[in-house]
Amino acid sequence: MIAPGGGRAASEAGRRRTFAVISHPDAGKSTLTEALALHAQAITEAGAVHGKSGRRGVASDWMEMEKARGISVTSAVLQFAYRDCVLNLLDTPGHADFSEDTYRVLAAVDCAVMLIDAAKGLEEQTRKLFDVCRHRGIPVITFINKWDRPGREALELLDEIEREFRLKPTPVTWPVGTAGYMRGLVDAREPDRMLRFTRVPGGTHEAVEEPIPVEQAAAEEGTDWEQAAEELALLQAEGAEFDRPSFLAGTSTPVFFGSAISNIGVRLLLDAVVDLAPPPGARELEGGGSRPVDAPFSGLVFKVQANMDPAHRDRIAFLRVCSGVFQRGATVTRAASGRSFSTKYAHSVFGQDRSMVETAYPGDVVGLVNAAALRVGDTLYEGLPALFPPLPTFAPEHFAVVRPVDFSRSKQFRRGITQLDEEGVVQVLVSDVRGDQAPVLAAVGPMQFDVVTARMEGEFSAPVRLEALPYHLARATDAAGAAALNRSRLVKGEALTRIRDKAQLALFTDRWQANSFEREFPDALLEHLLAAHE
Repeated sequence: MIAPGGGRAASEAGRRRTFAVISHPDAGKSTLTEALALHAQAITEAGAVHGKSGRRGVASDWMEMEKARGISVTSAVLQFAYRDCVLNLLDTPGHADFSEDTYRVLAAVDCAVMLIDAAKGLEEQTRKLFDVCRHRGIPVITFINKWDRPGREALELLDEIEREFRLKPTPVTWPVGTAGYMRGLVDAREPDRMLRFTRVPGGTHEAVEEPIPVEQAAAEEGTDWEQAAEELALLQAEGAEFDRPSFLAGTSTPVFFGSAISNIGVRLLLDAVVDLAPPPGARELEGGGSRPVDAPFSGLVFKVQANMDPAHRDRIAFLRVCSGVFQRGATVTRAASGRSFSTKYAHSVFGQDRSMVETAYPGDVVGLVNAAALRVGDTLYEGLPALFPPLPTFAPEHFAVVRPVDFSRSKQFRRGITQLDEEGVVQVLVSDVRGDQAPVLAAVGPMQFDVVTARMEGEFSAPVRLEALPYHLARATDAAGAAALNRSRLVKGEALTRIRDKAQLALFTDRWQANSFEREFPDALLEHLLAAHE
């Protein structure tokens, strides 16, 4: 059952920190995820992204395509204890083609760690993801990574953050030595010493951390120490000291330096997540109001994933507990249908590995296994009804007809396409003209099609072939608008229905064709969709 336990929910919520790591591709996000888990002693050896030369791969990248390409294409959940807290770390895809998955995950966190490459600074995908954090009111901790490699000046990077994000950077740690010649770190809260690090070969274990008194640091590091001390003093004189209210308000960001692959500065970042990141709080409801953490149980399904365990071919819905106490075996209500739902099969997740969970609290992520009725964005609740705002669906820009290679595998083909649509891997569009054996896949980025072809063959034994369509623009319309587009002789376009929500979409080759349609049918409905780059 679901225990009322409001006081217990509130006290346990205070021990939770639920956060995501966000970055541009190749900034070291999955490597940092592993390093954080390593320092929390949740794993005994950090992995390499490709797992070469006998070295294990990262725990958060479990899909074969991820292992082969060295990128994250699906979100992963790692839960582990550190100090007196329970950390729920949601690793997200960095590649822009998988923006929808990342955006959905950001609806389930209370804080984000923004990872910046010391050489490249702010990059396109980092900018997009920060905008989402700002829009959602998610406070951001910044980690400037790869300081053990050649890069830009520290002050220059801080200026870029402040200039482009209108976000006040407040350094908590500061590097001694330039990028590529890292001598150590100084903690602004303990400026009378320097932390020197000795890297473990391969970066598979924690770097040895040695505190050096200020006198020794000055004698041994000379001008590097002097420059670091002067820069830090200058920043503090300008008011760049950590301020919790402005951090929680999203107008400042505490900044840390280090190297994820060398495990340098990672412990300090992990401590910051515990000490600085907010615990779960009241969550806004659709239509106004909020659900406090000590209210009866409620949760948000932010992700659905099939076949994480190939041996069982099951389906798991990731639920962020938002309020109350979750207990396995409870019967709760699915807000979308008003029907009851049993939570008999509930797991705690660590990458691909999982174990049965009996109880969970606000901020925790629970995997509900074989939850065929659940969809991304669903609200589950007990007691007083709750409905959380829907998760956004973004405007697709790439379209392709998908067909089975072997029509004798049509049943497996339909099952696979339905599953991938429900997971949100792609959007699936249909029309009476095309039929259900040739649906149209709509994607934010073309790499989503690679995921479809790989999973259809590997998981559903139904190889597919794709035929690219010439459309690159989608608009929302209605039945009348769809009919008008389909009968137009002047416009290159097509109207299709999105299976997920029955929305009518008008597809055009470009914006000039959309403008032509509006001139031909000025009364037809044609609305912009939320774009991944907004």
